[in-house]
Amino acid sequence: MDKVVTALENAKVPLSKRGELDYERSVETSNLLYRFSRPEFVLLPETPAHVQAIVRRAQADKFPLTIKCGGHSYAGHSTAFEGVSLDLRRMNTAELDMTSKTITIGGGCQWAQVYKTLINGQHDGFVVNGGRCPSVGVGGFLLGGGLGPFSRSIGMGSDTIKEITIVTAEGKLVTVKDTDSRKSNEGRLFWALRGAGGGNFGVVVEFKLAVKQLRSPNREVVASRYQWFSNTEDDLLADETFMTTMNKFYTTNWPENITIDSTWTCDLGKDKAKGNGVRFTTCFDGSKTEFDTVIDKYVKHAKLAEQLKRRSLPESTTRFLHETLVAQWSEETQRAIPTNKKYYIYSSFVLRNDRRTIERITLLLRDKFRAFRELFPGEKGEFLATFIHCGGKMGQAVDSAYFWREAVYHMYLTVEWEDKWLERDMRGFLYATKLAMRPFSLQGEAAFVNFPDGAFPAEVHERAYWGNNREELRRIKQIWDKDNFFKSRQGVLLPTGRPEVTPDWNKLPSDETLTDTFATQQWEVYASKRSIIEDRKWLTDLGL
Repeated sequence: MDKVVTALENAKVPLSKRGELDYERSVETSNLLYRFSRPEFVLLPETPAHVQAIVRRAQADKFPLTIKCGGHSYAGHSTAFEGVSLDLRRMNTAELDMTSKTITIGGGCQWAQVYKTLINGQHDGFVVNGGRCPSVGVGGFLLGGGLGPFSRSIGMGSDTIKEITIVTAEGKLVTVKDTDSRKSNEGRLFWALRGAGGGNFGVVVEFKLAVKQLRSPNREVVASRYQWFSNTEDDLLADETFMTTMNKFYTTNWPENITIDSTWTCDLGKDKAKGNGVRFTTCFDGSKTEFDTVIDKYVKHAKLAEQLKRRSLPESTTRFLHETLVAQWSEETQRAIPTNKKYYIYSSFVLRNDRRTIERITLLLRDKFRAFRELFPGEKGEFLATFIHCGGKMGQAVDSAYFWREAVYHMYLTVEWEDKWLERDMRGFLYATKLAMRPFSLQGEAAFVNFPDGAFPAEVHERAYWGNNREELRRIKQIWDKDNFFKSRQGVLLPTGRPEVTPDWNKLPSDETLTDTFATQQWEVYASKRSIIEDRKWLTDLGL
């Protein structure tokens, strides 16, 4: 790799090596499954020309690139297990143009940097259709579809993209637009990037998005947060009134201008009364009076309705972006901080809200929450089931690679723990839960690529993430990356010409087979190329 480093340094491409501060900051992760990620070096481009030089050099010298666009991937897709990490986070400019109502965003931005443009200009009443958590990377969010706090009245995050500038596998800088003919190669690429763009067709270095105006006439929104736990020593989830309320809640056809996300929580560190409950996070595009009216109309549980109203505040949209998103999603923000280290695994599902489906899911969740406590007494860990509220304008017929337009909820499961010896049992628990949940997902297989499941084997991930769009995506891959340079464990594949076999989810390998796999592979790659003694400080920092 010395020749590669010299060539990139001669091209003025910023890079950082093991032991240097920028390297260590870039490879740090809060998910201990990926704790031994030690790429050869980290590239820190600052311009599209830098990215072009990187891609051309990688092609010439045949070394793999892992793209990191500013945030974190649930399945470790932005974590370099080998080769070189291409970290875009220095490409983080955001230029707001309120005349054209557009914003141009660097490929390495996080949403906090984007929202600051509206906050600093005091542009109340306007939003950029971005992530709920300020530390989420713009690129991964938009290229996977993107679910924002106001997407029910605006559409998917990817629906508001006007232009995308990308460095292709040939090292060319190409801009594709919403005005490109769908039949052209550029138009097909634009289609693919809106829903299946993450690391599959090139390195996206810039986005141009439409800035949207909310409907509230006073340029305020209403935000609320309430955590519903038992006020006795009993388990809230065992209360049939609770179950009836949640079934009604999830089967309600809410107005488009309200979004209510909810997370069922089971915290092993607390007793059932304090550890089993539901957290609600609400965003409403309208006045406080209108919000209260909606809650009274649709929430029939008196205590829940009262608390949702009491714990809501009207505020300007810029204050909401500056303060409420950070406060309401503090748990997610903390999880993104590398010093808060735990082991995390995830899986996602795409749901309608018909009563039969919802009632079966809530019963299943209640049973799994009980089983989680019974399986892991005295341990430290959490089991979470998060329902991200979708539907509304997200279901509109927009021609893009995002496939699951019927979704009313994108739901994802999270299992986290602190003791590495628990990995096999935690994976086994999530695997059993996934098998029970999967039939309720759209087409019996749907998952959301922005909440990826790192345990999906190759034969199912394209079907789960992109449904019936997968064959067109393969054809577009053939056009723009015929040698499959941009490849990953769960990427878009090239056409094979072979008949597709429908997988049997019940016969797929158990997630338990992955126990310690990622860490072992990372360690072997690292140890084979560098003496452990040379990185004694790094090992000490990890507590090993």
